[in-house]
Amino acid sequence: MLYTINTKSSIDSIKEDMASRAKEQGFGVLKEYHFKEILSSKGCPIEKDITVFEVCNPGAAQTILDTYPEVSVFLPCRISLYEIDGETILSTIGIDNIIDNFALDNEIKNYMNTIFEKVKKIMNTWQ
Repeated sequence: MLYTINTKSSIDSIKEDMASRAKEQGFGVLKEYHFKEILSSKGCPIEKDITVFEVCNPGAAQTILDTYPEVSVFLPCRISLYEIDGETILSTIGIDNIIDNFALDNEIKNYMNTIFEKVKKIMNTWQ
């Protein structure tokens, strides 16, 4: 259900390059969530540096949402960045495993798979 890659790249270098890498695939970064800072400010500190990037391809979102607003629960696309045991990990929801549970026509399913491949390309640029 998740698509995950491990990389030798540092968290800081990925944070720095995410917007440009997303742009290469037709996406923009809408927002970044730095959970370490967010939770600390709420009095619930965590040790791990976890960042989630919300990325969006506006044209793709328009195409899908005009016909299937229920898909909005998965938008924008989210890419998580964190470390486990000294290894940097990028992770996202495996949309290709989920779309079969929606009553979508095959053309939209294929389109969503194409968009998911672009999200994976963003992530794989750090491999």
